[in-house]
Amino acid sequence: MKDQAWFDAMEARIPHGEVRTRFAPSPTGYMHVGNLRTALYTYLIARHEGGKFLLRIEDTDQGRLVEGAVDVIYKTLRECHLEHDEGPDLGGPVGPYVQTERRPLYKEYAELLIARGHAYRCFCEKAESEEDSGEFDRGDDPCRSLSREEADARAAAGEPYVIRQRIPHEGTTTFHDEIFGDITVENVSLDDQVLIKRDGLPTYNFANVVDDHLMGITHVVRGSEYLSSAPKYDLLYRGFGWEVPKYVHCSPVMRDAHNKMSKRRGDPSYEDLIAQGFLTDAVLNYVALLGWSPKGEQEFFTMDELKACFDLSGVSRSPAIFDIEKLRYFNSAYIRAMSPETFAAVAAPWIRMAVKDERYDAAAIAALLQQRTEVLGEIPEKLDFFDELPDYPTELFVHKKSKSDEQSAREALAAVIPLFEALGDWNDEAILNAMVSLAEKMEAKNAKVMWPVRIAAAGRAVTPGGAVEICRILGRDETLRRLRIGLEKLS
Repeated sequence: MKDQAWFDAMEARIPHGEVRTRFAPSPTGYMHVGNLRTALYTYLIARHEGGKFLLRIEDTDQGRLVEGAVDVIYKTLRECHLEHDEGPDLGGPVGPYVQTERRPLYKEYAELLIARGHAYRCFCEKAESEEDSGEFDRGDDPCRSLSREEADARAAAGEPYVIRQRIPHEGTTTFHDEIFGDITVENVSLDDQVLIKRDGLPTYNFANVVDDHLMGITHVVRGSEYLSSAPKYDLLYRGFGWEVPKYVHCSPVMRDAHNKMSKRRGDPSYEDLIAQGFLTDAVLNYVALLGWSPKGEQEFFTMDELKACFDLSGVSRSPAIFDIEKLRYFNSAYIRAMSPETFAAVAAPWIRMAVKDERYDAAAIAALLQQRTEVLGEIPEKLDFFDELPDYPTELFVHKKSKSDEQSAREALAAVIPLFEALGDWNDEAILNAMVSLAEKMEAKNAKVMWPVRIAAAGRAVTPGGAVEICRILGRDETLRRLRIGLEKLS
């Protein structure tokens, strides 16, 4: 074990006098919604208090690592505007910020706990899963009562061992959570969890405590599933003589009243939601409200507004239900609030999935979509008629409200084709005026002309935009070609 001067030097590195929070994901593949909410709340606590937000990669569980997952973490934080102040890519005063790069530290602190009587070496044969979870009957573990000298001698002789936390047999442990208040547990209900495994790597629970202290973390935000482990964390802090950070345990995000969200059940991750066409800002706004209630009636927030008003007193103890329809509502509001130029830029890739013909202006098509789109992923299916006129039945020309039937549609198309051929300009005003004047001549409502023109131009009953906009975007030649096809179908 290192001498006291080494431990004193580690203490001297710790920043003080500011709020410091950390997001500490495991690189296991994707960012689920609950994980994103933890990152967001952690970030907002730090920013609300003018403090620091740290990124730490927790990769001690080597069996669950997924190649490329660290890049997913960086990409997600960047897209979500969750800028960290310290981390593996930025460095900082208390690095390194990757747990496997901190490996030598944990053994030293475990040895310090042994010296203080709060941990012991266990030489019993245990399954790997038992080592990770600490699930065993400590009353039957003979190693707990080994003398320090005997345990040291067996370790020096090369006998493999784990290091376990020594939980008091009697009494209670009380810890405070900012959401759930004071919670007291009987020590007899706690197990002597493994701190250092046989391979020398720390368990998740131990590495968290050591890293949070050495990085000066003041607020620990995590899921409420860790409430049961909090008493053991508390006893570790006390065993070291360290100040306990503020715990913030958030209730889970649920798919319904009985089931937590799960990728295995098909529930979407953040990446899935973006791939489906949800906007990052809408997702963040909605996720912020999954378990947090702001003061007042406001429900739409910019990131700056969230930083200003986020308060732990608004965080609920009750589980939050992830409602995809509510997210769609948020997303549609964000889409409609965009400037036309911004929406055109965002929608362009989705438009080009269906409209590959560059003659058709993506920005002009976007203008038809903005007020009719809830999720960007729905755009391609609305536009399949632009590149190629679909085959369609003449029954589409029949529309009771427009007083259109196949005969009236044939008459309208036969009359509108020469009008369109003779137009000097091909713009909304000219196209509209031609159809309105024809309707007047026919002593009919405008819809009796516009309905068959739209059906013939698009081959679909439901389209973004009406006859005028579709004809203008298609251009005169293509519009006339399609109207003639329609007339031929009806003849």
